Amino acid sequence: MRLVIAVVQDQDVHRLLAQLNEKRYSVTKLASTGGFLRQGNTTLLVGVEKEQVAEVTDIIKETCKAREQLVTPLATMSRTSSYMPAPIEVTVGGATIFVLDVESFAKV
Repeated sequence: MRLVIAVVQDQDVHRLLAQLNEKRYSVTKLASTGGFLRQGNTTLLVGVEKEQVAEVTDIIKETCKAREQLVTPLATMSRTSSYMPAPIEVTVGGATIFVLDVESFAKV
């Protein structure tokens, strides 16, 4: 048994859940927040057999594509200046995938 943990951007999660559910994979969804952009993302937990890991990771890769987005970094405010940074283009999306061995699994 394997546990696939996928951290995906909120914009991709609905399409990904639809794809995984269509293939009859049970998914646990956890809300989480990213560090760099402080934007919402979602962590998905999928318990699968060893032979199914490749299919699940392929679905994630096909659904969660990286893309460019303009973001404005947090402004620095001090007593002497109020610097407002210009928007910068960053790569967002895609997914971070972990696959772990599971010693025991039970649905109750």
